[in-house]
Amino acid sequence: MRIAVGADHNGYRLKEAVKARLVGLGHEVSDFGCSSEDAVDYPDVAADVSRAVVSGEVERAVLVCGTGIGMAIAANKIHGVRAASVMDPYSAERAMASNNAQVLCFGAKVISAEVANLLLDHWLDATFQGGDSGRKVGKIDALDDRR
Repeated sequence: MRIAVGADHNGYRLKEAVKARLVGLGHEVSDFGCSSEDAVDYPDVAADVSRAVVSGEVERAVLVCGTGIGMAIAANKIHGVRAASVMDPYSAERAMASNNAQVLCFGAKVISAEVANLLLDHWLDATFQGGDSGRKVGKIDALDDRR
């Protein structure tokens, strides 16, 4: 699978750990930065990564900032993206299974690399269920005033 990763300076180290995990699993990874712990504004990274998802350049993406919340908010501003900030295995699995979230967001100040990789595995192993969830995701998409 083609997967993008991106982070601000707070998430740089965790992004690197996630990237290594993805490569180790055989995924093709596109790194949208940042490339150090020098200050970077997360909305810029979230926008670039989310646009890559929407364009089909990548199938899924992982974004990392201090809490994961800012990245999720910024990513969800890009029309066609469903991003979820998660901190537990069940939420990571349901982000894909129920919400078809193509973008997973982590907080480097909230979870460890070990936990992030566990959550990543749950998200990657899940498939969107459709059915009732499909109807609900359709309603979420219809709420987008930018259409």
